[in-house]
Amino acid sequence: MVDEKKFNRQFNYAFIDERTKREIRRKLLKAVCIPGYQVPYSSPEMPIARGWGTGGLHVTLALIGKEDTFKIIDQGSDASVNACNLRDFVKDTTDCETTFETSKASIIQTRDRITEEVLKPNHIMVFQVPQPVPLRGVVRYERKTREMHAEADYAKMWVSLYESYVRFGDIMRGAGYPVKVNHRYIMSPSPIPRWDVPNLSNAENLYLFGAGREKRLYAVPPHTNVEPLEFEDIKFKIEEFEGLKCEITEEQIAFLDELFGSDGTTTHVVNDSDFLDQIKEKERPIQWTNKFLKEKINTTFNSK
Repeated sequence: MVDEKKFNRQFNYAFIDERTKREIRRKLLKAVCIPGYQVPYSSPEMPIARGWGTGGLHVTLALIGKEDTFKIIDQGSDASVNACNLRDFVKDTTDCETTFETSKASIIQTRDRITEEVLKPNHIMVFQVPQPVPLRGVVRYERKTREMHAEADYAKMWVSLYESYVRFGDIMRGAGYPVKVNHRYIMSPSPIPRWDVPNLSNAENLYLFGAGREKRLYAVPPHTNVEPLEFEDIKFKIEEFEGLKCEITEEQIAFLDELFGSDGTTTHVVNDSDFLDQIKEKERPIQWTNKFLKEKINTTFNSK
């Protein structure tokens, strides 16, 4: 006799079939064991177009359970179209709890930002990655980039950074600044701003990266060294917000968005929507700290 309960739903739990979930988990385990190494995976079809977060969604759906609490942000915001649609999809296919609060989440999927609030060991942050190979900017063929990674031959990457400095007087790379992981692999941290790059290093939480279109997974485990590429005399710098503050909270030490009014005026607000809400409620959460941010704080407040 056929068990009718088996066919009550039109899709598997978390949408992806169990065999593919196991494959993604195995590949993620390999990625965690070899920090920064790009692991090929099957990248199954999803009900959204590639380039709209399929890689991050694969990772999330392969890991999430009913006991998890899910949060998703798009460029810092919980309320963007992409974030809202993917949140609804995960909720509908898993029945898990969802939240806008960083502290309450166990899995945080993100596009282009790391939360301003520091993450803890119980957090897993999943990145949607459009282009996982920074070497593709200097080498055309995927086969050649794989060889360069295998041999740790990153000379062309360094030449590219130096050429940028010679032409423009600075390394003209903003979002997705290349980093070296565990003193071995050069990796794209996804298109996060420079402000967030130092927060990848020696964090207590696990970072997982999924590039669905390129069919690659990689990871930065907790307490792993991540260094932005820099020369001895040309140092890595985070974004400058000197003299600017949030229009709503007057916060100065956070990544700010520039907003344009109908009259042509500009204002700035804190990019992270949950961080902004908590400051408005006078409950400022613990923020990330790193040497680059400390230098920025000292410069900002000592200049007054």
